[in-house]
Amino acid sequence: MSKQIINSSNAPAPVGPYNHSVLANGTLYISGQIALDPATGNLVNENIEEETRQVMKNISAILSEAGLDFNDVVKCSVFVSDMGMYGRINAVYAEYFDEATAPARELVEVANLPKYVNVEISTIAVKL
Repeated sequence: MSKQIINSSNAPAPVGPYNHSVLANGTLYISGQIALDPATGNLVNENIEEETRQVMKNISAILSEAGLDFNDVVKCSVFVSDMGMYGRINAVYAEYFDEATAPARELVEVANLPKYVNVEISTIAVKL
């Protein structure tokens, strides 16, 4: 099995002992991303829409570094601090995926997230 670490200078630095992503046998596993602005290191959290959009931008930067895009995503795990924000998060998420070919996904409410953010998304993509 081949394993390649892929980090992007266009995504925020990891906040722990992990990498942005690992490519193994053509599958890219992207660590959970939160709404950190890679240029400033500040959280983007004025509202849940902007927070979700920054998370998706960070995922996009990592996908791009691996030569992939959202069309290659096969699975997303979405963690939220409040299920009441489901619809608003979903509206932004839908900007990045075509409903007919959207990846598998779960959206789970959790007690807390890193840096007390409202949303974190991890992703799996396949490099064909």
